[in-house]
Amino acid sequence: MSRIGFLFNHDQTHQVAHSLPIALEIARSGAAEVSLLVTNAMMKAAVEAMAGELLAKMTLIDLAPKSFVSRAAAGLLDRFIPAGKLSIYRDHLDLFRSFDALVVSEKSSLLLKTRYGLNDLKFVHTRHGAGDRAIGFNPESAKFDLILVAGPKIRDRLIAEAEVPPERIAVTGYCKFDQFLNDPAARKLFPNDRPVVLYNPHPSPKLSSWYLWGDYILDYFARQSRYNLIFAPHVMLFERNWTVTIDPPAIARVHKPGAHYSNLSHMLVDLGSDASVDMTYTNAADIYLGDVSSQVYEFLVKPRPCLFLNAHKVDWRNDASYTHWQAGPVVESVEALDVALSSAFEIFKKYRSRQEAMLEETFSVSETPAAQRGAQAILAMLKQSGKGQPQ
Repeated sequence: MSRIGFLFNHDQTHQVAHSLPIALEIARSGAAEVSLLVTNAMMKAAVEAMAGELLAKMTLIDLAPKSFVSRAAAGLLDRFIPAGKLSIYRDHLDLFRSFDALVVSEKSSLLLKTRYGLNDLKFVHTRHGAGDRAIGFNPESAKFDLILVAGPKIRDRLIAEAEVPPERIAVTGYCKFDQFLNDPAARKLFPNDRPVVLYNPHPSPKLSSWYLWGDYILDYFARQSRYNLIFAPHVMLFERNWTVTIDPPAIARVHKPGAHYSNLSHMLVDLGSDASVDMTYTNAADIYLGDVSSQVYEFLVKPRPCLFLNAHKVDWRNDASYTHWQAGPVVESVEALDVALSSAFEIFKKYRSRQEAMLEETFSVSETPAAQRGAQAILAMLKQSGKGQPQ
């Protein structure tokens, strides 16, 4: 029987729902041996909570840096760069070598192939999010044996921009929706009926509105009485004191919002709880306010008004990385925010049909749940490669 490892190697839990539901489907079917590999206590708790009773059908393995050098590097550098995350690969080569396939939602695991020579191991990329940023379509993608994508838009860009062979791509839908889209436990977040705005900035210094406009935006909402605000940025924005990004290259010190905002009844400030990643806020909001986070597509699954913040004066109109900015007006100066919000619901009528078309391009919908489609694609790949036969 095939052995499949699902790796959860990140500082936050936002990627778990993009691959764990597939592991649960494979475990439920009994078609392969499934191991869940976690690299910290936060990840372990998230995996255990989502897996529930099905955890008994899988093997949960705690990974940690083994060598003194790895532990020392992690202790010294993790505040700035993911040193501990990268050391996991070298320290557990024998374990990774024991699998027929490794399923991941990020790309750093390709080090196992490119640096450590695990060429017999099949690499499956589930991606995380359905966003448009160019980094999601770089040449690294072509090194995976199988990529599971949410819909035709992502498939077509991977073929055109990353030169991924079409036969290595399976359109399987968005398995995070299986888990969180129709949450019956959705709750009222504010003690009034004002429209709810979700402000969801990205962590990258050269892409995010937070570093340049964030303080103004929070002050604006604190002073006014027309809207409720959920401030729930990408969970990595405040994970470290400094943010370092490769694409685009940038480094910036991160300043946190003032504590006084949390004391206002019409403002909810969440810098990284489970609710930031389980669609609680994208389900609850009436207006989306953001920049380049892929969470806008999770919001758009139910078309509603969107506003986009062009803090960096980007020439975005013919840039595929900003396709999502076609879903609503783009605010070119922070002083224009008040007028944009005032007209958001009326102008939405103009954008609704475009939002619906974007949804169809981004998410493949089927009677078969996305997680089940993903499981079928992985098992078919293993069978075709000769790794899926009973032993």
